Amino acid sequence: MLEAPHVLVGIALAEKAGHPLLAIPLALGSHFVLDMLPHWNPHLNTEMRKHGKISTMTRRIIFVDSVISAATIAYFTYRALPDTFLAATILLSAFAAIFPDLMEAPYFFFKKKTNFLEKSIKFQKAIQTDAGPIFGILTQIAVSAVSLWWILK
Repeated sequence: MLEAPHVLVGIALAEKAGHPLLAIPLALGSHFVLDMLPHWNPHLNTEMRKHGKISTMTRRIIFVDSVISAATIAYFTYRALPDTFLAATILLSAFAAIFPDLMEAPYFFFKKKTNFLEKSIKFQKAIQTDAGPIFGILTQIAVSAVSLWWILK
């Protein structure tokens, strides 16, 4: 799944859980639950195996998704101020929701291979439920829309 839906779910959990000791672990766990939903995203592992590098198109998708995700985190963190406790909970929960993907960045972008990262990638690949681009993007739009509705409710 792209990062933006993960971020929105993490923010929604932070807004509704009320405490970081509940919100952050829920946000981290939500990452794996969301990856089990049928979705589409670039296949970094496949590209690395086939071509030895990540394609330019995939890098563009990752860049746009990262900018959207960072802007979303910044907006909702700022929106929570002056409640610094909530702002920090939102920030940490959003990062927890994408942490499993973030920790794989050195593997894919800098070719830093460790046993831990290889096991993590293998696990995440095993729980992924892939879908075609149209249906797979629609599921992510639905997750994002429900999350936004829940945040703004």
